[in-house]
Amino acid sequence: MIRVLVADDEPLIRAGIRMILTSADDIDVIAEAGDGREAVETARGGGVDVALLDIQMPVMDGLTALVELGRAAPKVRVLILTTFGERDNVLRTLGHGGAGFLLKDSAPDELIQAVRAAAAGNAYLSPAATRHVADALSATGATTRGEAARRRLDGLTTREREVLALLGEGLSNADAGRRLHMSEATVKTYVSRILTKLDCDNRVQAALLARDAGLQPGGLQPGRH
Repeated sequence: MIRVLVADDEPLIRAGIRMILTSADDIDVIAEAGDGREAVETARGGGVDVALLDIQMPVMDGLTALVELGRAAPKVRVLILTTFGERDNVLRTLGHGGAGFLLKDSAPDELIQAVRAAAAGNAYLSPAATRHVADALSATGATTRGEAARRRLDGLTTREREVLALLGEGLSNADAGRRLHMSEATVKTYVSRILTKLDCDNRVQAALLARDAGLQPGGLQPGRH
């Protein structure tokens, strides 16, 4: 079981998150906290695999709690959950070792997927957060990164490039499937194949490569199907 701590100053939000997560057979919400300080003290006692923290909380905000958890309970993987998707928050989450960033309007299945990814040691960003990260990095060393990224994409087929381009736009598998007239399961298969070919640990890394390479859904280069 993946043991989760949920921290949010609104009891109704915590109850909703608990209901969503416990609907999964492999997730158990073992503790709740109403502020960041309480979350840190609870996780310090052990037994927590993933901490889900709201950014705006009294006493101690979620990002400060993320830093404190890195010292007090370094084995706990931290996901930031918020209504605020500003780029700085996303970058600070990743910069302080957070396992991922989700917006509160994310679908229930995405929340479950994020907790599973974090518990497995992977990074997870919502599609909206992926766009923030890509935009923030696009102006830094763009030429050098672009050349290296384009070389890495040489081995992809045309269809794989199409899927990757939509990942770069921050689309979910379901949205990419609708755009390409493919099932979500087929898109998921393509994503797995793309991650293997590009030697990427997760879809966020692949999305950043797509951005660096200048891959656009409407401007794909000819290639193999």
